[in-house]
Amino acid sequence: MTTQPPRVDPEALIDFVQRLVRIPSVNRPEDGLSEQPAADEVAAEMRSFGWEPEVIEVAPGRPNVMCTVEGGLPGPTLMFEGHTDVVTEGDPSEWTHDPFGAEIVDGRLYGRGSADMKSGLAAMIHATAAVASAGPFPGRIVLGALCDEEEMMIGVKRFVADGRCEGIDGVIVCEPEEGEICAVSKGAIRLRVDAVGKMAHGAMPDKGANPLAALARLAVDLADLQAELQDRFGVHPHLGKVFVTPTVISGGSLIQMNVIPAEATMAVDIRTTPAVDHAEVLARVEALAAEAGKGAGVELSIEVVDDRPSTDTPEDSAVVRALVGAHERVTGRPAVLGGVPGSTDGTILWRDGRLDTVVYGPGGKWIAHQVDEYVEVDAVIEAANVYVAAALEFLGS
Repeated sequence: MTTQPPRVDPEALIDFVQRLVRIPSVNRPEDGLSEQPAADEVAAEMRSFGWEPEVIEVAPGRPNVMCTVEGGLPGPTLMFEGHTDVVTEGDPSEWTHDPFGAEIVDGRLYGRGSADMKSGLAAMIHATAAVASAGPFPGRIVLGALCDEEEMMIGVKRFVADGRCEGIDGVIVCEPEEGEICAVSKGAIRLRVDAVGKMAHGAMPDKGANPLAALARLAVDLADLQAELQDRFGVHPHLGKVFVTPTVISGGSLIQMNVIPAEATMAVDIRTTPAVDHAEVLARVEALAAEAGKGAGVELSIEVVDDRPSTDTPEDSAVVRALVGAHERVTGRPAVLGGVPGSTDGTILWRDGRLDTVVYGPGGKWIAHQVDEYVEVDAVIEAANVYVAAALEFLGS
């Protein structure tokens, strides 16, 4: 007779998701908003299960919440990871539902962070509680509810710097991937390009050096670089193409249209696949910038704002295999392997912590950051039960 794995309490789980979504944990200190209230709610939920979480301040109002749940038997260590911050809700009048109301309508729970990723965060905590309630289990589960995933990832970087990766054997990042099991994710290089030219009258451009012209030429050259990289590396089966995207060009003032500005700035967002060498791409961009500046008599300098690798956990790693088996047993559907189009905290855990990471969670991967963000209630419950089965499989119970 096959023993059925424990299951989560669906009502308690969804109640917790709603409580989290009702907390506007946007990093907006000018409005008194941060992750602190959400972190407090997470820590309180952990304590309700008899656990002893650690709350570690990474920056003012921006804590990490950590908790280790011991199984009582020898075995490996599995980490579930999520983040407590959400992106801005934007203009609330554009929403059909209150962005922090956590309303449930026709089986969908609406609100900023409902998919990205308070449902996954709640699911991993309640899944761990279900595992622990069933009695002793091998090894341990580490829960990490980290801050600042949506910006510079200071939470996970602090986690790694503090040596917290030691002893962890695999990580499930609970971001919304609509049921796909994502062992790979795109890399990201974010650049700031500053151009310094010479101010002049718009009627006499020959007396100045226009930084906007230099950046415009660079933007065209970057499009050519993108085409070259796409031709060279092709289409990754789970991640698609490499992209090199200028996202912002600013300089001068619209109230002085007859003035060539002395300075201008461009932002560039580069998204890579595992075969792409970031150092090589950066060297190419720097060479293109130098040439564009030289042609316009403008000095261009490049600052690397962030550099995140493309992750590539082997599909036969223990944590991926455990998740594949758990998904198929719980859902009755074949596992679908996919890729993360952006980057997650798992990027840092994979690179700096040298951990096998896989991303899997409730919610659509394309609904994040949009107006009327939502998650299917049934998907949250299903994902939590998959986490239960995956934990037991990985830990050897």
